Order: sequence, then C-alpha cells, then structure tokens
Amino acid sequence: MRNSVFEIVLGAVVIIAAGLCLAFALNQTSASGSGDSYELTARFNNVVGVSSGTDVRLAGVKVGRVANMTVDPKRAEAVLTLAIQGDVILPDDSDAKISSDGLLGGAFVSVEPGGSLDTIATDGSGEILYTRGSVDILTLFASMMGNQDSGSEQEGY
Repeated sequence: MRNSVFEIVLGAVVIIAAGLCLAFALNQTSASGSGDSYELTARFNNVVGVSSGTDVRLAGVKVGRVANMTVDPKRAEAVLTLAIQGDVILPDDSDAKISSDGLLGGAFVSVEPGGSLDTIATDGSGEILYTRGSVDILTLFASMMGNQDSGSEQEGY
C-alpha cells in the first residue's frame, strides 16, 4: 500500500513538471510581442540555417519571426517574409543579416536600423533592401586556409 501511494505521488509530480515544461515551451515559441504585427520582405543570397519561425532580432531582442520563405528564380535569391511587431518601426536604410548564436547555435535574422528619417512601409509592401546572407563556416575556413598557403608561396620563404 505504501509503495502505491508513493508511485501515485511521484507520477503526479512528473505530470505536473511535464505540463510546466510544455507551457514554458509554448510561451517561448508563441507569436512575438503583443498587439499587431506587419510584414516586410528581405532578399538574401544564402539563408542556410533559417526556416519559417526563426527569430528576427533587433539589438539582440526578439522583435519578430520569419513568416515565410520562397525563392525568386529570376534573381536566384531567397525571399524571406518577416513578421515584425507593430510597435517596432524601422528606418528605410536598415539592413538585415543572417547571424548565428555561436559555432553550434541556431541562425536568426538580425536587423540593424539605419540612420534615415524615412521609415519602411508597414502596410505589407515594405522591403529591407540591404541584406547579408549567412556564411558557411566550412567554406570560410577553407578560404582562409587557401589564402594562407598562397600568401606564403608568394613571399618566397
């Protein structure tokens, strides 16, 4: 009898803990911000590591998410639709880049505001014109190793 009461209490504690973890996860992945949001588009040459739902951050703070990803076959670019919080208004010379949390971290879209007094349209037709795609670490490393080898050969040492 004593073991069954212990098992019932332990089972209840496990279920409550699982429910709290689920509630926390749902809260963290819910739509960004309170209130309305608007959509912007941004074109990138490389969006490795980004998918629908990826964070959009301004100064390290989540201000939106990637709502949609498509390809423009004419320009051979990825077109991201970004859902941005309604209270975040960006200058029209802002830029966006694909960044990562670290070597093994996930990717996110980092928005850096410009200095213009004009703002990007918030009616769904706005576009971030200045973008920088993601950098593949292996390609970058291989490129650096190639530059080091060619540099030592040119010096003749």
